[in-house]
Amino acid sequence: MKNRIINGFAGGMVLLSLSLFYITNETNWLWLGAFVGVNLFQSAFTKWCLLGNILDRMGVNS
Repeated sequence: MKNRIINGFAGGMVLLSLSLFYITNETNWLWLGAFVGVNLFQSAFTKWCLLGNILDRMGVNS
């Protein structure tokens, strides 16, 4: 369950970043998508995710 929440949240943030870029034509919104992508990439190697820790503290089951 936790992995589905993390993937859904990350995908939503990337889509939000692209949508805001499209609406405002401000390239700075692309940094949000890049940040999410880098965090997903590093979590694949380190097996650590901040959102995962937050969900653990909220009591979300694996």
